[in-house]
Formats: sequence, C-alpha cells, structure tokens
Amino acid sequence: MSAILRLAGWLLAVALVALPVVAVVNGWVGASQWPLSKLRVTGEFQRVDGALLQKTLMPYAQRGFFAVDLEGARTAVARLPWVESADVRKRWPDVLEVRVTEHRPFARWGDDRLLSQQGRLFPAKGVQVPPGLPRLGGAESRVPEVVALYNESRELFTPIGFDVDVLQIDARGSWSLVLHSRARSGELAAAGSEVIVGRSGARARLKRFVRLMPQLLAQQEKVLTRADLRYTNGFALSWAPAPAPARPEAPVSPSAPAQPGGSTTQQGQT
Repeated sequence: MSAILRLAGWLLAVALVALPVVAVVNGWVGASQWPLSKLRVTGEFQRVDGALLQKTLMPYAQRGFFAVDLEGARTAVARLPWVESADVRKRWPDVLEVRVTEHRPFARWGDDRLLSQQGRLFPAKGVQVPPGLPRLGGAESRVPEVVALYNESRELFTPIGFDVDVLQIDARGSWSLVLHSRARSGELAAAGSEVIVGRSGARARLKRFVRLMPQLLAQQEKVLTRADLRYTNGFALSWAPAPAPARPEAPVSPSAPAQPGGSTTQQGQT
C-alpha cells in the first residue's frame, strides 16, 4: 500500500511540474510568437508569379518559427502554376526559406497539359503557354516513346526544311505527324502536311519517306497536304493547288488628287 501511495505521490509531483512547463511552452512557441518576418526565395525561375508565391506563404509564416507547418507550405507552393518542385525551410530567428524549381516547357501535351523538359506533365490551365511549342499526344504511359520519336523525326525532317508541329499516337497505337515547311519564299512546300505513319515500323517508314520527299515535291507544282505511309511499297499522297503568289500593291502617286469618298488614284500595273 505504501508503494502505491509513493507512486501516486510521485506521479502527482511530476504532473504539477509538467503542467506549468507545458503551459509556458505553449505560450512561448505558439502561433503568435516568433513570427517569420523574412521570405528568402532561391532557384532560377522566370514564370513563377513572385507575388502569388508570397501570398501563398504568408499564412504559414505568420504561425511563428516553432509552429510553422513546413510540409503544408511546401505542398501549397508545389501547387502553384509553373512550379515543378519546392523545398521550404526555416532559418533562425525569422526567415522562411523557399527553393523553387520551375517547369521548363518542352511541348504541349494534348489539349490541356504541358510536358516539361524533365519529362513531367503539368496542367496548362492558369499559365501563359509559350508560343511555338510542338503538340505531342498519347497515353501518359507512352510519354518516353512519343518524345523519342519526336526527337528522331525532327532530326530527319529538319535537313530538308520541315518542322514537326504535331506528333501523337492514338489509342490503337497508330502514329501520325503534322509538318510545317520552313522553305524559302517562292518555293512550293508542304505547309501543314499530315503524315499517317501507322502502328508498325514507324521509324523505317519515316526514313524512307524523308529520303524520297524532296523528289516527290520537285515533281509537283502543288502542295502536299496528306501522306499515308501505311503501304508496303509506296505512299498514298494527296495534293492541293499551290497558293497564288501575292499581287504586289500598285504604288500611289504622290501627285494624284484625292477623289470623292477619300480614295486616291493609283498608277501602276494591277
């Protein structure tokens, strides 16, 4: 019995000592104590909104040095547009330090996402998409295959004056491309040409097509609009009339009097 009384007395003494300490600690490290008044951002980025980043972190910084939720702050920053990853730390006595890694866009993916140079997909909503990005598409699991064939296709078509604007693989595994000509002014070229590659032997079919494409274009005074490569011994090609050359505007004579209605008399061949 005496042992039980001694144990109870010991527990009571510990409680009497611990409770005031807990109360003091709660008041000292509570949300309103030791606020983080400085934000230090590191990392190279151009598109992340600095004002939005600061606004996102403010609720966490105000909780105080010892009470700040670093994981919550990191998650909130990682959700911001253009942020690939974020690391949030605190530095005594009042600094909240954030390191941001920004997505570097490589291509559009489908209608509503972008693909970064690191091979990660991220939403395009809320971001200003840079102009001139190629459009890739397919199942998310096939990102490496799509990127690999795009890079190879670009190496094939660039030497003959074409860019690959679109490359995608559909649900059946069939590949297709859209090409855009970089030909010099006055040359007949395939601007916006669709190329149907098919499901098998995509690389071999493209290499054969690229090898014969300059000869095919040289034999026609039309523009190639579609090429179907799904044939064993050839291609199915569709052509459209070449656009008429732009008519030069006739020079306006500086001495011509103004005509009724605000028009002017033009001289020159039309």
